[in-house]
Amino acid sequence: MQIWPGKPYPLGATYDGTGANFALFSEVAERVELCLIGDDDTETRVDLPEVDAFVWHGFVPGLQPGQRYGFRVHGPYDPAAGHRCNPAKLLLDPYAKAVDGQIDGDESLFSYTFDTPDAEKALTDEKLNTADSLGHTMLSVVVNPFFDWGQDRSPQHEYHESVIYEAHVKGLTQQHPDIPEEIRGTYAGLAHPAMIEHLTSLGVTAVELMPVHQYVQDSHLVEQGLTNYWGYNTIGFLAPYNGYAAYGTRGQQVAEFKGLVKALHEADIEVILDVVYNHTAEGNQLGPTLAFRGIDNAAYYRLVDDDRAHYYDTTGTGNSLLMRHPHVLQLIMDSLRYWVTDMHVDGFRFDLASTLAREF
Repeated sequence: MQIWPGKPYPLGATYDGTGANFALFSEVAERVELCLIGDDDTETRVDLPEVDAFVWHGFVPGLQPGQRYGFRVHGPYDPAAGHRCNPAKLLLDPYAKAVDGQIDGDESLFSYTFDTPDAEKALTDEKLNTADSLGHTMLSVVVNPFFDWGQDRSPQHEYHESVIYEAHVKGLTQQHPDIPEEIRGTYAGLAHPAMIEHLTSLGVTAVELMPVHQYVQDSHLVEQGLTNYWGYNTIGFLAPYNGYAAYGTRGQQVAEFKGLVKALHEADIEVILDVVYNHTAEGNQLGPTLAFRGIDNAAYYRLVDDDRAHYYDTTGTGNSLLMRHPHVLQLIMDSLRYWVTDMHVDGFRFDLASTLAREF
């Protein structure tokens, strides 16, 4: 497969009509493999050929939207020093704009085997789990950035005139009798004229959507036949949650979400997102290796100063993002900017906002 040097910015996968540029930040990496996943789930690996200021990058000519991919990061696995690289784990792109699939809780997602005593799971590499997580984890997707927004514009209602309706995409639409059954519980269902008529009849000026960033279904819930309904378990800060997509998860969810925003704007209704930037779905030292942990654990997460095998948890979820690191702050700012400039949302509600500014 042909690969060119490409560019270190923007981060993530960027389709330009002739191919796709890939860029991934990792200060600790010694080598980064771009892994392209075929429709038959076969994997093609190629090294990203260039690195500038800790950003590994390359351009693959001819690559088209809908291509699934991930990264394998080669580097130190030394939990005591805060490093947890494991190239056996196929990693999600932190800048993925669409995600295909969901994790299944398989042992291969973890960097230890389940028969390892609990006290040793985070502290030793003697039983490092080198099972390949491909087939058990989520995949990033190259998306088509082009969309016909027409004359779309933000309603820009004044605060003192705002009536904000907090809503769950599925909960709001799943039982509505006038929405076609096949699109209930989806972005398309929320954009349906029957739902918009309901919102306008209430005098709503803004819909505040509970988390729609890509999140993880907790394994312990799935084992009980349950799901994480609320979604405060983010793993992809630029990707709309694929479980609310009606028409596909190979990038179709992006166009579907944009269509929702466009439809609400046409009805003079703003779109506000409930966002969760304080932690990720990878949990504590016993959690799976899905993305950030395997890319550059010590850069993305707050670690205990004198015990870097463990995470400094100010959120009650097992980990906290390290906002003081410039690339973590860049990720959050790039995410916010993307949802405003590319997805046309109008505002945000920050979950546990105080955690984002904590210095102790």
